[in-house]
Amino acid sequence: MSHAAKSFEPLSIAVLTVSDTRDASNDTSGALLVERALAAGHKLSEQRIEKDDIFQIRYQVSKWIASRDTQVVIITGGTGFTGRDSTPEAVSVLLEKQVDGFGELFRQLSYQDIGTSTVQSRALAGLANGTLVVCLPGSTGACRTGWDGILASQLDASHKPCNFVMHLKQTDSDLCETRA
Repeated sequence: MSHAAKSFEPLSIAVLTVSDTRDASNDTSGALLVERALAAGHKLSEQRIEKDDIFQIRYQVSKWIASRDTQVVIITGGTGFTGRDSTPEAVSVLLEKQVDGFGELFRQLSYQDIGTSTVQSRALAGLANGTLVVCLPGSTGACRTGWDGILASQLDASHKPCNFVMHLKQTDSDLCETRA
């Protein structure tokens, strides 16, 4: 597939839930992100849950950034201020470019739901090796806000005047389609 295309392109998305308490049976935030991505027509490359440990988070995200089969990594959880919240610290050092407007827009949208408590959100996004990495708070409502208010349109190649798709690496399956 050509990233210059102006029609929808399914992207390969990995979802990581960062939590010391959630597992597959009660991970509503990760489940919402997977459901939204699949409903939009994207592909799920992998879904995982990791403890809130800076090195485990960094290790998993690094693997996805290096992979030719993952174009987007969406992380939910670990963005608050408690002692164990370390997602921004784990991820920010991996990013080549930060998308500063992501956190700003997320907090603006979130303000409508939670008021001034949104200032405690350390949501962020950036690019690394042609992979978009997004960090959202762990609540299901925050994930809904992030997906519906920002990601749904920015992960759609037909969204104008610009979107993230043109900045993402091609996957092995994209390259096979290009050669065919």
